Amino acid sequence: MATEQVFAEDAYARACDASVTHSAPGTIQLDRTVFYAAGGGQPGDSGVLKLDDGSTVQVLNTVKGESVGEILHLVAEDAPVPAVGTAVTAEIDWARRHKHMRMHTCLHLLCAVIDAPVTGGQLSAEKGRLDFDLPELSLDKVEIEARLNELIARNAPTATRWIRDADLAAQPDLVRTMKVKPPSGQGRVRLLDVADVDVQPCGGTHVKSTGEIGPVTVRKIENKGKHNRRVNIAFKEPE
Repeated sequence: MATEQVFAEDAYARACDASVTHSAPGTIQLDRTVFYAAGGGQPGDSGVLKLDDGSTVQVLNTVKGESVGEILHLVAEDAPVPAVGTAVTAEIDWARRHKHMRMHTCLHLLCAVIDAPVTGGQLSAEKGRLDFDLPELSLDKVEIEARLNELIARNAPTATRWIRDADLAAQPDLVRTMKVKPPSGQGRVRLLDVADVDVQPCGGTHVKSTGEIGPVTVRKIENKGKHNRRVNIAFKEPE
């Protein structure tokens, strides 16, 4: 059963009321959720499900199910799970999620700084990285860091919008990733638009403006193969 994805329309929603649609040892499904399911290099959310009797169930991770639109909230195998139909309040670990939002948006800026196809990527609450298809190791660490922080300081607004599958197929340049393609077959694909900076398909969660990211540093640039250059970034520690 598909889950209503509250986070897709409001990444700042920290909690929502929901109803249990399926439960089994280690897994709970809801009719709607604020929990982002792992995908696109972004980790799944963690948090709690609060019941009316005051008890809570810790959500350790969130992943996609086998069916389209299905989201699974993973809990400890020995945790008591609420019965189908139980009303709950789903509440994410906001501090962790917000760091994911900041870093994910920063990776979009990195795509704008480095004009090359993306071969892979990953992020966490403290750091992130993108791999680029570049035959020559001609990336300047200092220059990339300066350009990233300039785009962050610009405080450009971000917005999400939807595009039809057919329209996306007619604009292949919007897709920057080589190995992971946007999900198709649902009629439409979600875009992230960083004003005057970058537009590309993305189902992740992002901040409202680039200034919210905060200063970052380029930790290192690695050679990961004949055509693979990995750029590692992290939030800059306060001095």
